[in-house]
Amino acid sequence: MKNLDYTQVIKNQARQLGFDFCGIARAIPLDDDARRLESWLSKGFQGSMNYMENYFELRVNPQKLFPGAKSVITLLQNYYPAQQQDADSPKVSKYAFGKDYHFVIRHKLNQFLKNLKEEIGDLHGRGFVDSAPVLERSWAVRSGLGWVGKNGNLINKQQGSFLFIATLIVDLELSYDDPFVKDFCGSCKKCIEACPTQAILDGKLVDGSKCISYFTIELKDALIPENARGKMEDWIFGCDICQDVCPWNRFSRPNGEMAFEPIPEILHFNNKEWEDLSEEAFDKIFRNSPLKRTRYSGIKRNLRFIQPKS
Repeated sequence: MKNLDYTQVIKNQARQLGFDFCGIARAIPLDDDARRLESWLSKGFQGSMNYMENYFELRVNPQKLFPGAKSVITLLQNYYPAQQQDADSPKVSKYAFGKDYHFVIRHKLNQFLKNLKEEIGDLHGRGFVDSAPVLERSWAVRSGLGWVGKNGNLINKQQGSFLFIATLIVDLELSYDDPFVKDFCGSCKKCIEACPTQAILDGKLVDGSKCISYFTIELKDALIPENARGKMEDWIFGCDICQDVCPWNRFSRPNGEMAFEPIPEILHFNNKEWEDLSEEAFDKIFRNSPLKRTRYSGIKRNLRFIQPKS
């Protein structure tokens, strides 16, 4: 096969496995991204997420992360739900409505690589799903799949931003997609204006240490910081405010992945039902859910600081 044939095999396989978009870029060091990441870290925007300071060289150079790397394949998976939460339900980010995407997409990536080896032959690769030092959004842009919005999310012109990003680095030369060079956010500042904690700054900078998702998931302290109290609205896990107000998400359409079918309790539990939930019931209901990440104690803490529905 030639590079173009290999590339067609890869994109066909991605489609057959249910990925919504697939783009490919040459595996090269991300020098500009390295400078931006270094600046972001120096400002302390990572908060207590100290793991983001680790493996810096691996984050910005795929050849160090996977020796022999020649191409970076980026895959996007739609997670926008067909059903929404009840109006009186404490809010959970849409990405966490169903089964933990790490499990779902990791399984797909493994199958993807297996299928490629069967069709192409001598191919080696390593897949990543938000669990290793990979700058997924940068590779998505370089692969022509969209641009990074002012809220820091990848925005795809056809589908919006409710998308999981997976990365597969391979040791094979391929035909490469043109990078996405235009920024279609323009003068819009809806996400900046809507953020209750002013976490979104001008210049496409997000202060992660002020983000509601950071407070409700990443922060392990027993208490929410004083300066965030009263600004949590009704979010107990994650936050979608900056995505919900984004005009590009008018193009979002419901996903077709059965594993992302919403857990009924997430859609329908009100404040009292969450408060009365036992740890045993939490572990049973959310055993395969991203909510396990913040644990029962984290959800209970977050419930104390939301603004109850009237």
